[in-house]
Amino acid sequence: MKFVSRLCLVVLLSIAGSALAQQSQEERIKEQQQRAQTQPGNNAPVWREVRSGQSPYTNSTVQGRETNVLIQSWGETWRQIRNGPVMFYGGWLVVLILAAILAFYFAFGPVKLHERPSGRLMRRFSTLDQVVHWSVAISFCVLGLSGLIMFFGKHVLLPIIGYTLFGWLTALSKNLHNFVAPLFIVSVIAMVVLFVRHNLPKSYDFRFLVNAWNVMARGKHVPSGKFNAGEKLWFWGGVVVLSVVVIWSGLILLFPNFDQTRAVMQEAWIWHACAALIYVSISFGHIYLGTIGLEGSYQAMRTGYVDEVWAKEHHEIWYNEMKSGHRGAASGAVPAGAPHREERG
Repeated sequence: MKFVSRLCLVVLLSIAGSALAQQSQEERIKEQQQRAQTQPGNNAPVWREVRSGQSPYTNSTVQGRETNVLIQSWGETWRQIRNGPVMFYGGWLVVLILAAILAFYFAFGPVKLHERPSGRLMRRFSTLDQVVHWSVAISFCVLGLSGLIMFFGKHVLLPIIGYTLFGWLTALSKNLHNFVAPLFIVSVIAMVVLFVRHNLPKSYDFRFLVNAWNVMARGKHVPSGKFNAGEKLWFWGGVVVLSVVVIWSGLILLFPNFDQTRAVMQEAWIWHACAALIYVSISFGHIYLGTIGLEGSYQAMRTGYVDEVWAKEHHEIWYNEMKSGHRGAASGAVPAGAPHREERG
């Protein structure tokens, strides 16, 4: 008899619980219907429940990390960060740096030599130095351009070239970005190994930094080693620090099969995009000085040789070391049989 009584009690409690749950569900539905009339588009209560961190739904057939998460709420936060501050400030950073470089060029022009080239050339970079540098430079430009297309193309290119061409261009950019990245990683590591000893801070670097504006705007001569203080800052800040950030975050994004969560990949994207935008913006200055901004600088990496006058005016300490024989012949004066410019009268 007691068993029957307990059974009846359990059944009654179950029915009462179901009724209360149904009533509660009906009340929520009525609230939503009323809200739809009085506050159309207000889904705040629904999203509060979604973003609460609870996981009322599970998938019993697929096992793994986050398989029981119906909606990942951090994704909406990431989207707002991506389309908000990262795109706004990152875009303006790129535009303003480019505008500043163009304004500087038209205001002051390139830094020219004070004396006429002597025609006597010095070996500045070995063949290995050139190969590694151009591997980094070309892969960096491909990654930077493809990244800018994928990030800003929807707002800049799509209205101009249309959906068909833009779809083809973004697909090409994505594949280039993914497959050129390993070349960039290997090349950067090789560059650090090759050039780190020439980029160690020296006491005379401070003088160059103090006079950096006069060097760039007025062509003032400040003695420096093989690389000046500005180039050393680019090496340590860009080639080392920013490369570490973009490579680390890029590997997380490039290989999602290492069981990292979506939140980890979204955070990695933020690091990757911010570092890459800063990297690209700073690189404009390096590219400017290595091409049209500094007379004779492009020849150094294109041929491996520089004129003695150029070496003396821009890297006098290194020039004196080479002429005195304190450095190896591979980085010093031109060996016998090497090409020379014609003497200019």
